[in-house]
Amino acid sequence: MAEIHPTAIVDSTCESADDVKIGPYCVVGPHVKLDSGCVLHNNVVIGGPSTFGKNNEFYPFCTIGTKTQDLKYAGEPTFLEVGEGNVFREYCNINRSTTPELKTVIGSYNNFLIHSHCGHECHVGDYNIFSGYAACAGHCEVGNWVIVSGCAGVHQFVRIGDHAMVGGYARIVQDVAPYTIVEGSPAAVRAINTIGLTRRGFAEDDIRALKFAYRKLFLYKDTGVKMEDKIAEVLADEKFGSNPHITYLVDFLRSSQRGFIH
Repeated sequence: MAEIHPTAIVDSTCESADDVKIGPYCVVGPHVKLDSGCVLHNNVVIGGPSTFGKNNEFYPFCTIGTKTQDLKYAGEPTFLEVGEGNVFREYCNINRSTTPELKTVIGSYNNFLIHSHCGHECHVGDYNIFSGYAACAGHCEVGNWVIVSGCAGVHQFVRIGDHAMVGGYARIVQDVAPYTIVEGSPAAVRAINTIGLTRRGFAEDDIRALKFAYRKLFLYKDTGVKMEDKIAEVLADEKFGSNPHITYLVDFLRSSQRGFIH
């Protein structure tokens, strides 16, 4: 039997594992599923339909799985799906999808700090950090090992590639290339995320390859050379062109629908 504080309000349709802990003054809505090891501290609000994997931790006043803020929402059942091992800190907010055909999806081992936000139909991967007041509007896609720094604002439908870092207060209106650091308003690519890649065990040759790509693709913006020609030059390089991280970077840029930050 889950440990539920007598002041908590838990809907009769909620399904929770036997070791789930629901603290004082929490409110858990209909059709919520909480897997083993989930802990709700006090004053947590969880809406549904939503599912949560193992060992998610919810801090006071976070609001997870409530209805979309999209004004087109017509009241039908919509969904949030969350993996395992995530931490949702104070006043963090994540919404369900706007339509039943799609879901808001949060992966595993993410850290959402105070007042951070992910809107409807966002897809977030694993091991990401959303710092205080960082916000992603609806339909954003965030890869893995991404840091979105404090007060950064991400426009709807933007993609952020793996191992990228978004600087504090940045205004992100186009895609963020993987492995890069972007910051500013308007945002610009500043460097390869060398420290982050080193901490995650990237080989020196891979980091050198990404620095080479950065110099060719982003460092010199006003040369008059088209981006596709720059990409072709990177791929043709005998030393770095076949590196798998270069391949992922190029594929990400070529698949962009909104354009990407230079």
